[in-house]
Amino acid sequence: MNIETIVADQNEFYRSGATRPLAFRRKQLQRLKDAIHRSEAKIFEALHRDLAKSSYEAYLSEVGFVLDEIRFTLPRLSRWMKSRRVRTPLLGFPGASRRIPEPYGQVLIIAPWNYPFQLAISPLIGAVAAGNCCVVKPSELSPRTSAVLAGIVRDTFPPEYVTVVEGGPEASIALLETRFDKIFFTGSTRIGRKVMTAAARHLTPVTLELGGKSPCIVAEDADLPLASRRIVSGKFMNTGQTCIAPDFLLVHKAIKEPLLAKILSDIKSFFGDTPRLSPDYGRIISRQHFDRLAGLMDGCRGTIITGGDRDRETRYMAPTVLDNVEWDDPIMEEEIFGPLLPVMRFDRIASIQKEISQRPKPLALYLFTKNRKTEHQLVTNLSFGGGCINDTLLHIATPYLPFGGVGDSGTGQYHGKASFDTFSHTKSVMKRYFLPEPPVRYPPYGKRSSRLLRWLLR
Repeated sequence: MNIETIVADQNEFYRSGATRPLAFRRKQLQRLKDAIHRSEAKIFEALHRDLAKSSYEAYLSEVGFVLDEIRFTLPRLSRWMKSRRVRTPLLGFPGASRRIPEPYGQVLIIAPWNYPFQLAISPLIGAVAAGNCCVVKPSELSPRTSAVLAGIVRDTFPPEYVTVVEGGPEASIALLETRFDKIFFTGSTRIGRKVMTAAARHLTPVTLELGGKSPCIVAEDADLPLASRRIVSGKFMNTGQTCIAPDFLLVHKAIKEPLLAKILSDIKSFFGDTPRLSPDYGRIISRQHFDRLAGLMDGCRGTIITGGDRDRETRYMAPTVLDNVEWDDPIMEEEIFGPLLPVMRFDRIASIQKEISQRPKPLALYLFTKNRKTEHQLVTNLSFGGGCINDTLLHIATPYLPFGGVGDSGTGQYHGKASFDTFSHTKSVMKRYFLPEPPVRYPPYGKRSSRLLRWLLR
């Protein structure tokens, strides 16, 4: 089936009104949930073949993540779908005003390779909940997971409602040349710009979930054992191939050496003396990305204090910490997206606040401190998509917090109700009643009308 046929069939199905009823939406979400449960073993195998993910990490960060999102959505969907009455100003009196959510219509979701199941299904949950038809384009770099995803969707939904289009860049280009009512893209900032350019041709609204260099700051008063465990976990999960992973570490000079000692100890505790043998440590997605990371490692002027070993044939790259890195180091010029952790020291919070504020706005920011003034200073004065105080990554795991970037790290948000809102257009409707109208509305306008107007709009 070609893309033109898919689009035409989905447009016809959407116009039939079949996707709008609450009962239909709930049924589709439940069917998706059941299909994921049935396919767990296939999903785990595919993720292991693509990224060497363990079944535990696959459930934690992919399967369990989306199951919980469906669980959260189902009992709340009826409330989200209801129109909401809002106040009507005196100028509109007598009348009533409502905000009514409606589906966009036909949605395109372009998913990445690093969490290939979660980052395809999670936005799909929002699109289905909001009543849309959907085309999902998974990444060609995770072909086994893409194939399993396509099978789940094919067995669960008719293609005129939801379908998966597999293929390489040529398939993505063809889809982006087609008119959709909404585009949701997760990936790099570079490709995000191309998606936005393509969407502009049709004036299609977009949500862009991108990336950036997410700083992790450890203040002098931080709990070092806690900070170390949570930094190592957040950085090296999925072999560092996480858009919100701590990209680089900023440590107060007074605690840098003890913190680094704990980080090295925790890397060994998590992955053993030889991480390549650990069942909980994955692989780089492709040799192209491996070569890019190897170039960043070799070009860094810092000192490797642990790790550094790698094997291009198996795409293995050890958890690597690089000390004494400077702001102008080549590794600080782009998002790392891999298991390399540059470390810099600081002596004043104000100095790193200035450095971070002069750079593109990051997708995430992490701060370890017990000082509320330090917390307030950085959270208030730095712009970033989201983050954690005294932890890493976990802000993405709650449906109560919208997730998204700002500036170069993205536009728009999702998760929980924010997913429903992202895939919905809100219609604003005012209803007027057949009662006397305000005398300021119609000409001729006199002094009395002017005085009344100024009183109403003051």
